[in-house]
Amino acid sequence: MEKKSIYRVVFHNQGNVYELYARKVVQSSMYAFLEVEDIVFGERSAVLVDPVDERLKEEFSGVRRTYIPLQAIVRIDEVEKAGTNRILNENTSHASKVAAFPYPSPTRPKE
Repeated sequence: MEKKSIYRVVFHNQGNVYELYARKVVQSSMYAFLEVEDIVFGERSAVLVDPVDERLKEEFSGVRRTYIPLQAIVRIDEVEKAGTNRILNENTSHASKVAAFPYPSPTRPKE
């Protein structure tokens, strides 16, 4: 039986660092975007509910694939098994070690 690959995708999104597990990650046909499909969520347990995992399930409910800008990507790893999807605040000590690739900020029109 063929073993399906699982990828851990770490990226910046709205001031947070997201860590998602997905079964398919490819270069998008849209220029400068990465296509992430089939996001893997943990098994739901009646005893223990992870609020971050639930928040991500809600945020990505109904999403078949998501497109992430290449400059937001921090890292992509092929892993043995899926872990827990996480959202890390950039101000926490663990996430502060991750820096976004610099890109030009939008300029305001001159008055």
